[in-house]
Amino acid sequence: MAVVVDAPDAGQRLDRWLAARLADVSRARLQGLIAEGHVRVDGATRKPSHRVVVGERIDVDIPPPPPEELEPEPIALSVVHEDAHVLVVDKPAGVVMHPGAGHARGTLAAAVLAHVPGIVGVGGPRRPGVVHRLDKDTSGLLVIAKSPLAYESLTAQLASRTVRRVYLALVHGRMTATAGLVDKPIGRDPRDRTRMAVRSAGQGRRAITEFRVQERFSEFTYLEARLQTGRTHQIRVHLASLGHPIAGDAIYGGRRRPPLPVLLDGLALHATALAFVHPISQARMEFASALPPRIERLLSHLRHAR
Repeated sequence: MAVVVDAPDAGQRLDRWLAARLADVSRARLQGLIAEGHVRVDGATRKPSHRVVVGERIDVDIPPPPPEELEPEPIALSVVHEDAHVLVVDKPAGVVMHPGAGHARGTLAAAVLAHVPGIVGVGGPRRPGVVHRLDKDTSGLLVIAKSPLAYESLTAQLASRTVRRVYLALVHGRMTATAGLVDKPIGRDPRDRTRMAVRSAGQGRRAITEFRVQERFSEFTYLEARLQTGRTHQIRVHLASLGHPIAGDAIYGGRRRPPLPVLLDGLALHATALAFVHPISQARMEFASALPPRIERLLSHLRHAR
């Protein structure tokens, strides 16, 4: 589809302008299409909040939606633990959790379905067994429920905040506090619905992140973060709100940050520890994942540059 903006429409947000013309496409999907580069304004990508101008040519390429039934894909998984009810995997950076706009194939969900065909029907049809998520560019530990009983138990443990989730992160700036707790609500950014943001009371869901500094450098800080709640992009949003965005974060990192001294594939954020109660045996299960080489290389460079 290609349309030129008329005078009566000038000043409208790009996503709203598109929604008025594509009534059969949800606004959420339109925002995803914009973020993935399927919408171009005079040949260039823009944010959903872009205000359209008279005479601009809007080109929209709508890829076919992913099929309702998830197709299994024989993608290798780094399995840390597996039994009849739970599967713990170590997800690499760059892997998307489940299909979405621009990511129809190569997802962790499809790999899990191939590994455990019987997981069909556990949880959502397009995210079988998924009880918590990691962002595409975040690496580390995840637990997958293989049975309905495990899914019920693990989701209840997450809701009651008894699942232990520990992350390691390298952030911009030299943090002065040794430790702290961020208790700030998180919700959709009203200016850009593809992002999350700290919101005022009543406009977001309560989100709590603990952190403790592990090491300081002249322009970076290496820290441990623990989730008490599990909101979308929580650690990234909370640390950015303190003025210390995670290294490699193009969404929440701001524009005026010093360049990284070495190439970093993904975010400098890794889910290093995970603990929960086994749904059947009731035994406490604890798992650890070493920092991946992509972050270790960056830390090594900073240590040698002192």
